[in-house]
Amino acid sequence: MFILERQEETTMFKFKKCLIAAAVAASFAVTSFANAADTLTMKMGFVDPATSSYALGGKKFAEELDKLTDGKLKVQVIAGGTLGGEREMYEGAQMGTMDIITIVNTVLSQFIPELTILDQLFLFDNEAQAHAAVDGKLGELIAKKAEAQGVHIIGALESGFRDTFSKNPIKSLDDFKGVKIRTMENKMQIAAFNALGAIATPMPATEQYTALQQGTIDACENAVGNMLINRYYEVINNVTNTHHQFTYIFVGVSDRTWKKIPDELKPKVYEAMKTAVAWQRQNLKEINDNAKAELLKKGVKFYDIDREALKAKAVPELQKLASNVPQEWVDAYKEAVASAK
Repeated sequence: MFILERQEETTMFKFKKCLIAAAVAASFAVTSFANAADTLTMKMGFVDPATSSYALGGKKFAEELDKLTDGKLKVQVIAGGTLGGEREMYEGAQMGTMDIITIVNTVLSQFIPELTILDQLFLFDNEAQAHAAVDGKLGELIAKKAEAQGVHIIGALESGFRDTFSKNPIKSLDDFKGVKIRTMENKMQIAAFNALGAIATPMPATEQYTALQQGTIDACENAVGNMLINRYYEVINNVTNTHHQFTYIFVGVSDRTWKKIPDELKPKVYEAMKTAVAWQRQNLKEINDNAKAELLKKGVKFYDIDREALKAKAVPELQKLASNVPQEWVDAYKEAVASAK
């Protein structure tokens, strides 16, 4: 999956997009509750295709919720951005025109500034630490903040760690010097790669294959599975296990829909999502493991790197950008990391 990335938009353009997204979402929401009195059917939106690990996780959630509530609560997964982009879906949930939405943390931080803490690179050394963050107190703080905005966060699927793909091998910090690397249009990524000595080159995800092919950039970064899916191995064949950023796909229910769920069934919603999250985490791991095996067959080379050296260069710059994050959030992150070492 590519994390949703947007260029700056004019206020009027944003307003028009919001109206369009709201109209589309409303047309779906009208049918959400046109069922028997004892059955509630909810629409769940994804920007990713139906075959993605995230949408499959949504389907697992739907199956579990149907089973746990004896068919009283049903979920229809609608993938491929049919219900709008992640920002539009979240705004729709706030307005009550959406049922269940999914949104990556780098977009959610535009609504919850404190979440910038998770936008930083080199936060986690392993999946256990990343899971502990959203499964613990930090996750509770995020949920509380979103609830005040009219969205009930019920869990976090994941996109996992991102690595560096390059034309020339990158085996050490020095190898980053002068490398033109495509980044998201995100201040954290830009600052981090510039600090490593690379030349951060932000551009839309859809342009990076051609940019690599034409030599406009020398490298890019993403989850390993995406190197196979998007055929980057055709133009670059080196992967460095930088594991520089971990990303999440938060799942939220609009307050309007949440109030329609009987109180006795609300715990079942959390239970079903917990099962789906565990399933999707394993599914994503299998996808990435299989992708690595396939890439090795295609001649792609994988390299480890001294991540501590990278962190020493990048983290001070990132901390400057996240200096306004409340101490309570910082402490919650530190507790999570310490608990999963």
